[in-house]
Amino acid sequence: MPAPPCASCGKARAALRRPRSGQALCGACFCTAFEAEVLRTVLAGRLLPPGAVVAVGASGGKDSTVLAHVLRALAPRLGLTLHLVAVDEGIGGYRDAALASVRRQAARWELPLTIVAYADLFGGWTMDAVARSTAGSGRSRSCCTFCGVLRRRALEEGARRVGATHIVTGHNADDMAETVLMNFLRGDAARLARGGGLGSRGEGGALPRCRPLQLASQKEVVLYAHFRRLDYFSEECVYAPEAFRGHARDLLKRLEAARPSVVLDLVHSAERLALAPAARPPRPGACSRCGALASRALCQACALLDGLNRGRPRLAIGKGRRGLDEEGAQGAPGDAEGGVEGAQGASGDAERDVEGAQGDTEGGVEGAQGAPGDAEGAPSSCDCGASGVRAACDCE
Repeated sequence: MPAPPCASCGKARAALRRPRSGQALCGACFCTAFEAEVLRTVLAGRLLPPGAVVAVGASGGKDSTVLAHVLRALAPRLGLTLHLVAVDEGIGGYRDAALASVRRQAARWELPLTIVAYADLFGGWTMDAVARSTAGSGRSRSCCTFCGVLRRRALEEGARRVGATHIVTGHNADDMAETVLMNFLRGDAARLARGGGLGSRGEGGALPRCRPLQLASQKEVVLYAHFRRLDYFSEECVYAPEAFRGHARDLLKRLEAARPSVVLDLVHSAERLALAPAARPPRPGACSRCGALASRALCQACALLDGLNRGRPRLAIGKGRRGLDEEGAQGAPGDAEGGVEGAQGASGDAERDVEGAQGDTEGGVEGAQGAPGDAEGAPSSCDCGASGVRAACDCE
C-alpha cells in the first residue's frame, strides 16, 4: 500500500507518521515542524534571551548534534551567539572518535569549538583512571556517577572560558522520563522536588542551563538527524552497560508499548509534583573548597575527588561513607545535576537508530507511530544507580 501524501504540503509522499500526533509528513515538512517546535519551546520558556552567548554541550552524539544544528538555524532569529563546548573524559577507544565527530561538526557549521579535559581540570584524573581506582572496591559500576558530576563541572568551566552566558544540553523527553522514573525508584525526594521545568536559572554563580529538546521524543530526534543527513557518533560508552539508567530505559520502553503517552506523562509528573515542606531540600550554599553550589561543606565534585585522592573511592560514593560524613564533606542530594550526553549513551549505529525510530516508513508510514492523543505540553543527572548517591550524570 503506497504511503499517503504529506499532511502539510500535500505534494510529497509521507515518509513518517509522527509518534506524538500521528500526523503523516514528508521529511522536509517534518524537519520544518521540528525546528518550529524547538523555537516555540525556547520562546515560550524564555530560555535564551536575545544577545545570549550560548555554550552548546557537544558530545558528538545524536542529541547534541541535532541541538547544535537546530540552534544554528534559529540563532539569527533569536539573536544568539553559539560556541560548541566538548568534554574529554579520558575514555580510551571511545572519546577520541566522538571528539573527531564534534570537530567535523564545528568545521562544517563554522562554529567555534572549545575542548576541556578531565585530566587538566581534576589533577590528572581521567575516567579510565577512576575506573581503575574503583575496580577493586566493588564500585566500578558507579563510573557514570563520577563521570556525570565531573562532566557537569567541566562543562561549566568550558562555558566560562568562552564567555558564555547560558549553557544548553541536548536532553530529550525520553532522557527526562528516565530520570523521573529513576528518582521515583530510588525514593529521591530532593531530585523529584526540582525535576520539572526546562532548565535551571543558575544559582550561586552557576550559569543558567536549559534543554531546548526536552519536549522532543528520542524517535523524532533520530528522524531529524536522518532527514537532515547529520553526521553523529553513535557508539555506546564502554562504561554505560553498568549504569542503573539502562534498567530504567528498558522499563520505560515496556511501559511505552502499553501506554504511548507515558514519556510525556512522566515529564509532566515531575513538573507538577509538590512536596511537603519537611521533604523539601535545604537551600544550597557554597563549597568550601571550590566555591561551587553545595548543600554541605564540599560539593559533589570535590567530595568525589577527595575520596579518589585519598585512595578511598568507596567513601566518596555510596552509603558506606562515614568518613566523609564525619568531615562534613558529603554533598547532599542535588548538589550536582549532570553533564553532557552521558545519560543518553548511544544506540548502536546511525542506521539502526533510524530503523528503530522510523520503522516501516518506506512501505507505509506506521513504523514510528505512537498514540495520536499524546500530550503536547510541558516537560536531570544521570544517576548511574550507585547505592545511596544522588549524583547526576547527565540529565540536566
